Amino acid sequence: MSGHSKWHNIKMRKGAQDAKRGKIFTKISREIMVAVKEGGPSADTNLKLKMCLQKARDNSMPNDTVQNAIKRASGAMDGANYEEIIYEGYAPGGIAILVQCLTDNKNRTVSEVRVAFTKHGGNLANAGAVSYLFDRKGQLIFSLENNDEEKITMIAIEAGAEDIKVEDGMLEIITEPHDYSAVRDAFEEAGIVFENAEVIMLPQTTVEITNEKDASKIIRIIDQLEDCDDVQKVYSNYDISDNIMEILS
Repeated sequence: MSGHSKWHNIKMRKGAQDAKRGKIFTKISREIMVAVKEGGPSADTNLKLKMCLQKARDNSMPNDTVQNAIKRASGAMDGANYEEIIYEGYAPGGIAILVQCLTDNKNRTVSEVRVAFTKHGGNLANAGAVSYLFDRKGQLIFSLENNDEEKITMIAIEAGAEDIKVEDGMLEIITEPHDYSAVRDAFEEAGIVFENAEVIMLPQTTVEITNEKDASKIIRIIDQLEDCDDVQKVYSNYDISDNIMEILS
């Protein structure tokens, strides 16, 4: 799409998220605690925990912090009980938003999430209102500046990737969630560095936003949601042109 780059949008959003790294360890610790309570403290038998530990390493999280989260979840240390909850809503322009949370107080969390939507022209919706527009997928993104496209493609196919897309010097690999770890491991074994790798909620289609006012409101909703301690991830299906993203940055 002329004037649009998914990679540009990702970079702009990632930059905003990196600015909030002070909260990332808290969010990962909560994910680790939930994973341990659901599947036990061994990453060998608990795939969810294995993925959380990968995220901790990706973000250079201190091992002591990781181990403390595991101990709290295992009962060896005092800690709050967190539960996963997903909120759904709409932003201006008909944009769908999914908000993944881990909370020990649902009343507090839903209040903060509702305020983030309504303050900037959006609204919280009922469960199931927009979740059908997203699919849970593994996603790995590579820069082709110093990587060989053919080599990455071959490794991805052999490891079980579902789809491969190339655009604007970036290569995106999509996997089924159960194949994500195997595909990621294949690239780590090959010594190929990725820009980003995680299991996400991938929108089936995107909605183009050409109105700067709507775009500003969408970004403000997402920024306020991401700034909430209880919010782990925010997913949406917006497609904002590069020039508007530059203005908003």
